[in-house]
Amino acid sequence: MAAACAVTASLTLLPLSHSGKGAFDDRAGAGTAHAVQTRADDCKDPEASVPPGKPEGDAIERIKKRGKLIAGVDQNSFQWGFRNPESGNLEGFDIDLVRAIAKDILGSEDKVIFRAIPTNQRIAALENDKVDVVVRTMTINCARLDQVSFSTAYFQAGQQVLAPKGDKDADDVITGFNSSLAGKRVCTAEGSTAYEALEKESFGSVFKDEHDGTAADEDKLTVPNQLDCLVRLQMGEVDAVVTDNALAAGQAAQDPAVELKGAPFTTEYYGVAAKKGADDLVSRVNKVLVDYRAGGSDSPWMTSYHAWLEDGLPGISAPPAPKYRND
Repeated sequence: MAAACAVTASLTLLPLSHSGKGAFDDRAGAGTAHAVQTRADDCKDPEASVPPGKPEGDAIERIKKRGKLIAGVDQNSFQWGFRNPESGNLEGFDIDLVRAIAKDILGSEDKVIFRAIPTNQRIAALENDKVDVVVRTMTINCARLDQVSFSTAYFQAGQQVLAPKGDKDADDVITGFNSSLAGKRVCTAEGSTAYEALEKESFGSVFKDEHDGTAADEDKLTVPNQLDCLVRLQMGEVDAVVTDNALAAGQAAQDPAVELKGAPFTTEYYGVAAKKGADDLVSRVNKVLVDYRAGGSDSPWMTSYHAWLEDGLPGISAPPAPKYRND
């Protein structure tokens, strides 16, 4: 499958360790703006972001001075952000969007440093100035608005169950996010909305490691990277995975022995995350997204969707409409 935008092998991917410490010494310095995005305690419409524009501020100035955009991404999510095994390049829907942001701010889609970050380090990477933006299938929600600032939504997803194919009439078959999970081992990524959903309603499933949140965490049921759940499922160490259906569709495409079960049980939106208060950068990203959506069926957004996501998530005719704050 061809990428919507060409990927050059010269760009650098710098890993961020599980502890949150990265190999890149120049701090991203996402900066601070006066207009701070809505707090979780008075959050009514989390997808509403700052209006689009091209303001100058600390975040944009630091990126331009550095001459590179530092983006936190995934390198293990097929069709979203993954390492092409043949070329060795990073490709996917999220990678295309990062390149569009870099081109708008710096004039070239190649002026990017990609930093691989696990799911549970996305917020820490922004707080500790390791990255300017996180473009990594990150769901916008009120709780996260206390810690980061988000662009308007660039993709709509929903939580769903991924499990092995099997006899639909069997007594122990998993059919979705329901009582069929009772007694089953369910894997999620640490810090994910899937884990939060199971905390609210587990249906009697086992989804927490004995030492979750401590240095002795076994990382069997709650794992740093969502792809680790697919490996656990393939090895028979867990019975099901709960994750975004957008990610699960890519995993089902990789492994024909698994499939999505039931229907999505949430509606969620992915946004580009920036450091809390970096509203000049968020406003600029929102302007990029305006252009990215423009053009109807020939828009850059639709081009990237056709290239990467259509096979696993057919029937999408347009990106989600943007929402902006009035303050």
